[in-house]
Amino acid sequence: QVQLVESGGGLVQAGGSLRLSCVASGSIRSINTMGWYRQAPGKHHRDLVASITSGGSTSYTDSVKGRFTISRDNAKNTVYLQMNSLKPEHTAVYYCNADLQLVTIIGQYRYWGQGTQVTVAS
Repeated sequence: QVQLVESGGGLVQAGGSLRLSCVASGSIRSINTMGWYRQAPGKHHRDLVASITSGGSTSYTDSVKGRFTISRDNAKNTVYLQMNSLKPEHTAVYYCNADLQLVTIIGQYRYWGQGTQVTVAS
């Protein structure tokens, strides 16, 4: 059983900061790319916010460049998203995902967390 558990969401005033965390646990052999997605209110899809490879290479959607920072601690199977200078339009449910290789099954599989709500008040 593999789980991804996010934390760190909440209500913040515009201009404030939040740091999201996501911990992967279970029968994991290795973790390749980890990422953060968000689903804005009224939207039916999730948009990629940022991703990071096991080697530390990062990628960001244009709207968060210079404002959000993704990082990871491979020893802790954890990915972070530092969000600064938040705006109301950043309000969304944020989901982490991870491309995993498992101990018991050959292949790579993508797992998702349950999501954490981020609300930015104006």
